[in-house]
Amino acid sequence: MNESVRPRRSVLYMPGSNARALEKAQTLAADGFIFDLEDAVGPDAKEAAREAVTEAMRTRDYGHKERIVRVNALSTPWGYQDVVRASTCGADAILIPKVESADTVRQTVAIMNASGAPASMAVWCMMETPLGILHAEQIASSSPRLAVLVMGTSDLTKDLHASHTPDRLPQLASLAVSLLAARAYGLGIIDGVHLDLNDEQGFERSCIQGRDLGFDGKTLIHPKTIEVANRVFAPSQQEIDWARKIAEAHERARSEGKGVVVVDGKLIENLHVEAAQRTVRLAEAIAARTS
Repeated sequence: MNESVRPRRSVLYMPGSNARALEKAQTLAADGFIFDLEDAVGPDAKEAAREAVTEAMRTRDYGHKERIVRVNALSTPWGYQDVVRASTCGADAILIPKVESADTVRQTVAIMNASGAPASMAVWCMMETPLGILHAEQIASSSPRLAVLVMGTSDLTKDLHASHTPDRLPQLASLAVSLLAARAYGLGIIDGVHLDLNDEQGFERSCIQGRDLGFDGKTLIHPKTIEVANRVFAPSQQEIDWARKIAEAHERARSEGKGVVVVDGKLIENLHVEAAQRTVRLAEAIAARTS
Protein backbone atom coordinates (compact mmCIF):
# COMPACT_ATOMS: atom_id res chain seq x y z
CA MET A 1 0.00 0.00 0.00
CA ASN A 2 2.17 2.87 -1.26
CA GLU A 3 -0.30 5.44 -2.54
CA SER A 4 0.50 9.06 -1.92
CA VAL A 5 -1.51 10.74 0.81
CA ARG A 6 -2.59 14.35 0.34
CA PRO A 7 -4.11 16.17 3.30
CA ARG A 8 -7.69 17.21 2.59
CA ARG A 9 -8.82 17.89 6.16
CA SER A 10 -10.41 21.23 5.32
CA VAL A 11 -11.68 22.29 1.89
CA LEU A 12 -13.23 25.76 1.90
CA TYR A 13 -15.77 27.01 -0.63
CA MET A 14 -14.85 30.46 -1.97
CA PRO A 15 -17.31 32.43 -4.15
CA GLY A 16 -15.68 33.06 -7.51
CA SER A 17 -17.28 36.48 -7.84
CA ASN A 18 -15.75 37.75 -4.58
CA ALA A 19 -12.37 39.37 -5.30
CA ARG A 20 -11.60 39.71 -1.59
CA ALA A 21 -12.17 35.97 -1.06
CA LEU A 22 -9.79 35.12 -3.91
CA GLU A 23 -7.16 37.29 -2.25
CA LYS A 24 -7.80 36.09 1.31
CA ALA A 25 -7.48 32.42 0.37
CA GLN A 26 -3.72 32.95 0.05
CA THR A 27 -3.45 33.50 3.81
CA LEU A 28 -5.83 30.81 5.13
CA ALA A 29 -4.73 27.48 6.59
CA ALA A 30 -7.22 25.26 4.74
CA ASP A 31 -5.79 22.29 2.88
CA GLY A 32 -7.78 23.19 -0.21
CA PHE A 33 -10.15 25.70 -1.76
CA ILE A 34 -13.12 25.21 -4.06
CA PHE A 35 -13.39 28.38 -6.15
CA ASP A 36 -17.07 28.31 -6.97
CA LEU A 37 -18.56 29.37 -10.30
CA GLU A 38 -21.85 27.55 -9.64
CA ASP A 39 -24.13 27.97 -6.59
CA ALA A 40 -22.32 30.95 -5.09
CA VAL A 41 -22.53 33.05 -8.29
CA GLY A 42 -25.68 34.60 -9.75
CA PRO A 43 -26.46 34.30 -13.50
CA ASP A 44 -25.44 37.88 -14.24
CA ALA A 45 -22.02 37.38 -12.66
CA LYS A 46 -21.10 33.98 -14.11
CA GLU A 47 -18.77 35.17 -16.87
CA ALA A 48 -17.06 37.77 -14.70
CA ALA A 49 -16.51 35.15 -11.99
CA ARG A 50 -14.98 32.79 -14.54
CA GLU A 51 -12.52 35.48 -15.60
CA ALA A 52 -11.68 36.37 -12.01
CA VAL A 53 -11.08 32.78 -10.91
CA THR A 54 -9.00 31.71 -13.90
CA GLU A 55 -6.90 34.87 -13.56
CA ALA A 56 -6.42 34.25 -9.84
CA MET A 57 -5.23 30.70 -10.52
CA ARG A 58 -2.55 32.10 -12.83
CA THR A 59 -1.40 35.08 -10.79
CA ARG A 60 -1.91 34.42 -7.08
CA ASP A 61 0.28 32.28 -4.84
CA TYR A 62 -1.75 29.71 -2.93
CA GLY A 63 1.31 27.72 -1.88
CA HIS A 64 0.74 24.00 -1.39
CA LYS A 65 -3.01 24.40 -0.96
CA GLU A 66 -5.12 22.37 -3.37
CA ARG A 67 -7.06 24.57 -5.81
CA ILE A 68 -10.30 23.30 -7.30
CA VAL A 69 -12.64 25.15 -9.66
CA ARG A 70 -16.29 24.19 -9.37
CA VAL A 71 -17.77 24.71 -12.81
CA ASN A 72 -21.38 25.02 -13.85
CA ALA A 73 -23.06 21.92 -15.26
CA LEU A 74 -22.55 21.25 -18.95
CA SER A 75 -26.32 21.54 -19.41
CA THR A 76 -26.15 25.26 -18.49
CA PRO A 77 -25.14 28.14 -20.78
CA TRP A 78 -21.85 28.54 -18.89
CA GLY A 79 -20.65 24.98 -18.26
CA TYR A 80 -18.74 24.28 -21.45
CA GLN A 81 -16.69 27.47 -21.34
CA ASP A 82 -16.12 27.02 -17.62
CA VAL A 83 -14.44 23.68 -18.32
CA VAL A 84 -12.49 25.02 -21.30
CA ARG A 85 -11.08 27.96 -19.36
CA ALA A 86 -10.48 26.04 -16.14
CA SER A 87 -8.55 23.33 -17.99
CA THR A 88 -5.49 25.51 -18.54
CA CYS A 89 -5.72 28.00 -15.67
CA GLY A 90 -3.32 26.13 -13.40
CA ALA A 91 -5.85 24.74 -10.93
CA ASP A 92 -5.34 21.26 -9.52
CA ALA A 93 -8.83 19.98 -10.32
CA ILE A 94 -12.23 20.70 -11.82
CA LEU A 95 -15.25 19.94 -9.64
CA ILE A 96 -18.37 18.87 -11.52
CA PRO A 97 -21.69 19.66 -9.80
CA LYS A 98 -24.64 17.30 -9.43
CA VAL A 99 -23.00 14.32 -11.12
CA GLU A 100 -25.53 11.58 -11.84
CA SER A 101 -23.77 9.39 -14.41
CA ALA A 102 -20.39 8.23 -15.62
CA ASP A 103 -21.17 9.88 -18.97
CA THR A 104 -21.12 13.32 -17.34
CA VAL A 105 -17.60 12.66 -16.08
CA ARG A 106 -16.44 11.32 -19.43
CA GLN A 107 -17.91 14.29 -21.32
CA THR A 108 -16.12 16.69 -18.99
CA VAL A 109 -12.85 14.81 -19.36
CA ALA A 110 -13.19 14.87 -23.16
CA ILE A 111 -13.54 18.67 -23.06
CA MET A 112 -10.56 18.94 -20.71
CA ASN A 113 -8.42 16.80 -23.00
CA ALA A 114 -9.43 18.79 -26.08
CA SER A 115 -8.71 22.04 -24.23
CA GLY A 116 -5.18 21.07 -23.26
CA ALA A 117 -5.65 20.19 -19.60
CA PRO A 118 -2.39 18.79 -18.19
CA ALA A 119 -2.30 15.10 -17.33
CA SER A 120 -1.94 16.00 -13.65
CA MET A 121 -5.26 17.88 -13.56
CA ALA A 122 -7.89 15.87 -11.71
CA VAL A 123 -11.67 15.70 -11.75
CA TRP A 124 -13.74 15.89 -8.57
CA CYS A 125 -17.44 15.00 -8.49
CA MET A 126 -20.25 16.41 -6.36
CA MET A 127 -22.46 13.65 -4.97
CA GLU A 128 -25.61 15.60 -4.18
CA THR A 129 -28.67 13.98 -5.77
CA PRO A 130 -30.48 10.68 -5.15
CA LEU A 131 -29.68 9.48 -8.67
CA GLY A 132 -26.03 10.36 -8.20
CA ILE A 133 -25.87 8.29 -5.01
CA LEU A 134 -27.57 5.34 -6.73
CA HIS A 135 -24.94 5.55 -9.50
CA ALA A 136 -21.99 6.06 -7.15
CA GLU A 137 -20.06 2.99 -8.28
CA GLN A 138 -20.43 3.88 -11.98
CA ILE A 139 -19.28 7.43 -11.28
CA ALA A 140 -16.33 6.33 -9.14
CA SER A 141 -15.02 4.07 -11.91
CA SER A 142 -15.68 6.50 -14.77
CA SER A 143 -12.24 7.98 -15.51
CA PRO A 144 -8.57 7.77 -14.51
CA ARG A 145 -8.71 11.55 -13.96
CA LEU A 146 -11.28 11.17 -11.19
CA ALA A 147 -9.63 11.71 -7.80
CA VAL A 148 -12.22 12.80 -5.23
CA LEU A 149 -15.93 12.59 -4.43
CA VAL A 150 -17.44 15.55 -2.57
CA MET A 151 -20.66 15.14 -0.62
CA GLY A 152 -23.28 17.80 -1.31
CA THR A 153 -25.44 17.06 1.69
CA SER A 154 -27.50 20.26 1.53
CA ASP A 155 -28.94 19.62 -1.92
CA LEU A 156 -29.18 15.91 -1.21
CA THR A 157 -31.20 16.47 1.97
CA LYS A 158 -33.57 18.76 0.08
CA ASP A 159 -34.10 16.19 -2.67
CA LEU A 160 -34.66 13.43 -0.12
CA HIS A 161 -37.32 15.56 1.63
CA ALA A 162 -35.28 14.81 4.73
CA SER A 163 -34.20 16.89 7.72
CA HIS A 164 -30.86 18.10 9.06
CA THR A 165 -30.54 16.35 12.42
CA PRO A 166 -27.62 16.35 14.88
CA ASP A 167 -26.87 12.68 14.22
CA ARG A 168 -27.31 13.05 10.42
CA LEU A 169 -29.26 9.81 10.39
CA PRO A 170 -31.24 10.81 7.24
CA GLN A 171 -27.95 11.20 5.31
CA LEU A 172 -26.04 8.17 6.62
CA ALA A 173 -27.09 5.75 3.89
CA SER A 174 -25.96 8.16 1.17
CA LEU A 175 -22.71 8.89 2.97
CA ALA A 176 -22.00 5.18 3.34
CA VAL A 177 -22.74 4.33 -0.30
CA SER A 178 -20.47 7.12 -1.50
CA LEU A 179 -17.70 6.06 0.89
CA LEU A 180 -17.90 2.49 -0.37
CA ALA A 181 -17.64 3.63 -3.98
CA ALA A 182 -14.73 5.98 -3.27
CA ARG A 183 -12.68 3.45 -1.35
CA ALA A 184 -13.43 0.64 -3.81
CA TYR A 185 -11.77 2.68 -6.56
CA GLY A 186 -9.02 4.35 -4.54
CA LEU A 187 -10.56 7.82 -4.47
CA GLY A 188 -10.52 10.53 -1.84
CA ILE A 189 -13.84 11.61 -0.36
CA ILE A 190 -14.80 14.83 1.44
CA ASP A 191 -17.77 15.20 3.79
CA GLY A 192 -20.51 17.79 3.28
CA VAL A 193 -20.83 21.21 4.91
CA HIS A 194 -22.31 22.07 8.30
CA LEU A 195 -24.75 24.90 7.69
CA ASP A 196 -25.13 26.46 11.15
CA LEU A 197 -22.04 28.62 11.72
CA ASN A 198 -23.16 29.45 15.27
CA ASP A 199 -23.34 25.76 16.24
CA GLU A 200 -19.67 25.22 17.05
CA GLN A 201 -20.22 22.08 19.11
CA GLY A 202 -22.45 20.60 16.42
CA PHE A 203 -19.83 21.35 13.78
CA GLU A 204 -17.12 19.58 15.75
CA ARG A 205 -19.43 16.59 16.34
CA SER A 206 -20.10 16.46 12.61
CA CYS A 207 -16.35 16.49 11.89
CA ILE A 208 -15.74 13.69 14.40
CA GLN A 209 -18.57 11.65 12.89
CA GLY A 210 -17.20 12.19 9.38
CA ARG A 211 -13.71 11.19 10.46
CA ASP A 212 -15.01 8.06 12.19
CA LEU A 213 -17.03 7.10 9.11
CA GLY A 214 -13.88 7.31 7.00
CA PHE A 215 -13.94 10.69 5.27
CA ASP A 216 -10.66 12.46 4.50
CA GLY A 217 -11.94 15.87 5.54
CA LYS A 218 -14.82 18.30 5.46
CA THR A 219 -16.04 20.98 3.08
CA LEU A 220 -16.42 24.33 4.81
CA ILE A 221 -18.31 27.56 4.23
CA HIS A 222 -16.44 29.90 6.60
CA PRO A 223 -12.75 30.36 7.49
CA LYS A 224 -13.48 30.23 11.22
CA THR A 225 -14.16 26.49 10.94
CA ILE A 226 -10.78 25.61 9.41
CA GLU A 227 -8.94 25.06 12.70
CA VAL A 228 -11.43 22.51 14.04
CA ALA A 229 -11.53 20.54 10.78
CA ASN A 230 -7.73 20.49 10.56
CA ARG A 231 -7.46 19.26 14.12
CA VAL A 232 -10.19 16.60 13.97
CA PHE A 233 -9.13 15.08 10.65
CA ALA A 234 -5.43 14.97 11.52
CA PRO A 235 -4.05 11.95 13.38
CA SER A 236 -3.33 12.66 17.03
CA GLN A 237 0.20 12.45 18.38
CA GLN A 238 -0.78 9.26 20.20
CA GLU A 239 -2.01 7.74 16.93
CA ILE A 240 1.16 8.81 15.14
CA ASP A 241 3.42 7.34 17.84
CA TRP A 242 1.52 4.03 17.80
CA ALA A 243 1.59 3.90 14.00
CA ARG A 244 5.34 4.44 13.92
CA LYS A 245 5.82 1.77 16.57
CA ILE A 246 3.84 -0.74 14.49
CA ALA A 247 5.66 0.15 11.28
CA GLU A 248 9.08 -0.12 12.91
CA ALA A 249 8.24 -3.42 14.60
CA HIS A 250 6.99 -4.86 11.33
CA GLU A 251 10.15 -3.77 9.53
CA ARG A 252 12.36 -5.34 12.21
CA ALA A 253 10.39 -8.60 12.11
CA ARG A 254 10.64 -8.75 8.33
CA SER A 255 14.40 -8.14 8.37
CA GLU A 256 14.77 -10.94 10.95
CA GLY A 257 12.62 -13.30 8.90
CA LYS A 258 9.85 -13.46 11.49
CA GLY A 259 6.29 -14.04 10.30
CA VAL A 260 4.53 -12.90 13.45
CA VAL A 261 4.71 -9.41 14.97
CA VAL A 262 3.55 -8.64 18.51
CA VAL A 263 3.58 -5.06 19.82
CA ASP A 264 2.68 -4.41 23.47
CA GLY A 265 0.99 -7.78 23.63
CA LYS A 266 -1.10 -7.17 20.50
CA LEU A 267 -0.82 -9.32 17.40
CA ILE A 268 -0.09 -7.09 14.40
CA GLU A 269 -1.33 -8.20 10.99
CA ASN A 270 -0.77 -6.71 7.54
CA LEU A 271 -3.98 -4.69 7.73
CA HIS A 272 -2.67 -2.95 10.85
CA VAL A 273 0.66 -2.25 9.16
CA GLU A 274 -0.99 -0.75 6.09
CA ALA A 275 -3.15 1.52 8.22
CA ALA A 276 -0.13 2.53 10.30
CA GLN A 277 1.94 3.34 7.23
CA ARG A 278 -0.86 5.51 5.88
CA THR A 279 -1.15 7.35 9.20
CA VAL A 280 2.57 8.08 9.19
CA ARG A 281 2.48 9.33 5.59
CA LEU A 282 -0.49 11.57 6.35
CA ALA A 283 1.23 13.00 9.45
CA GLU A 284 4.39 13.66 7.45
CA ALA A 285 2.42 15.35 4.67
CA ILE A 286 0.64 17.59 7.18
CA ALA A 287 3.93 18.45 8.89
CA ALA A 288 5.54 19.32 5.56
CA ARG A 289 2.62 21.60 4.70
CA THR A 290 2.80 23.51 7.98
CA SER A 291 6.60 23.80 8.26
